[in-house]
Amino acid sequence: MADLQFYFDPVCPWAYITSRWVVEVQQQRGYDVSWKFISLFMINNDRGYNEGNMPWRDGHLSGLHGLRVASAARAAAGNDAVAAVYTALGKAIHVDKRRPKDSTEMKDFARTVLSEAGLNPQWADSATDELHDEVIRYETTRALELTGKDVGTPILVFHPEKPNQASFFGPVISSIPRGADALRLWDAVETLATTSGMAELKRSLRAAPSFD
Repeated sequence: MADLQFYFDPVCPWAYITSRWVVEVQQQRGYDVSWKFISLFMINNDRGYNEGNMPWRDGHLSGLHGLRVASAARAAAGNDAVAAVYTALGKAIHVDKRRPKDSTEMKDFARTVLSEAGLNPQWADSATDELHDEVIRYETTRALELTGKDVGTPILVFHPEKPNQASFFGPVISSIPRGADALRLWDAVETLATTSGMAELKRSLRAAPSFD
């Protein structure tokens, strides 16, 4: 049974930073993390994009294509393959600034990234395969059931399927905590998430994302 479920969309820079913090904690404490899907495209397409948000729509569509690739990896090789695909795509997009020009390039982009990471490049063929959308839609819906609908990515679920299960949107952090700082933040966030009645803690001021 996983210690944490982490719901991600690969095009979200804030989710990627949080995921690297989760990996830092995972390595220090030996936690089991289950990597789950949440599609910003599905969430916002259901709400309706307006004409001025078409660039956002295409960026979110690229994220859905990336989730389809991760879904193909899970079907072929399990949870660890999802983590590897997310790491490879996230590094390319956010750290190396190699984001594809538009969603039509995502399949070829993913194929290149997977090859460079030593992963199966054929998983990239699923970027435009809508058969993966059923599981992506299911997990997106499930994520919003756990936290409420007024959220985005990432979503963390502590102690999934256990009596003390607790879910949280965020934390949205601008840099990756390392070492003891990572553990201090983890313990604080887990305490907040599992505190009865705790619903929201927020400020809008934030620094630009740093992936160091």
